[in-house]
Formats: sequence, structure tokens, C-alpha cells
Amino acid sequence: MTEPNPCLECGICCTHFRISFYWAEADDAPGGFVPAHMTEKLNHHMSCMKGSNQMPRRCSALEGVVGEAVSCSIYENRPTPCREFPVFFADGTPNPKCDELRALIGLPAIEPWILPTAA
Repeated sequence: MTEPNPCLECGICCTHFRISFYWAEADDAPGGFVPAHMTEKLNHHMSCMKGSNQMPRRCSALEGVVGEAVSCSIYENRPTPCREFPVFFADGTPNPKCDELRALIGLPAIEPWILPTAA
């Protein structure tokens, strides 16, 4: 049995950060994968997810109610910043930024992940 994913009840990071990335990650560029219709141009080199560049922020790919039940409509094609923002670090400790953001919406801190030991 796997542990529940704390992101599926949270989603606050999708309403807190401007999600910017190199423009060629969009699928209108060769090899790109982020749906271009869900992005906007920031400058000559950078794009961002629509909804994340103005206040109040909410990424256009975020579905559901923040703090209750959420999902990413483009999870398999999400941009690099989303892929690289860890809930847990390699040693199983929670990312303190996640806990800080979760506190803003009244969610508890994430419990450390207990890594399986080799037999």
C-alpha cells in the first residue's frame, strides 16, 4: 500500500508561484511537451503557465479546490519547475516550503517519509 499523496489535497504551490520555464518546453516547439495553449510568453526566452503571472495566481492546469482535492490536468506534460519542486527531499524529509505554504491554508505539516530499508 502506498502513502497518500499530500499534493492531492493541497495545490497551494499552483496558486503561489509564477510557473516560468524556457519557451521550448511548450509543445509548439520541436520536442516540447507543455500544452502551448496553456502558456503565455514572458519574454524572448521564457514562458509561464497561464494564470500564474497575475494576482490572484492560479495555474490554468490546476483542477479542483485548493486545500481539499486537486489535480493537475497536464501532470504528465507539466513544465520543469513543477517537476523539480519536491514535496520530499531524497532523505525523506518534507520540503519546508511545502509546509510553509500548507500552513497558509490551514493544512498540517507533512510527516517525514520513512524510506524502506534494504534487507
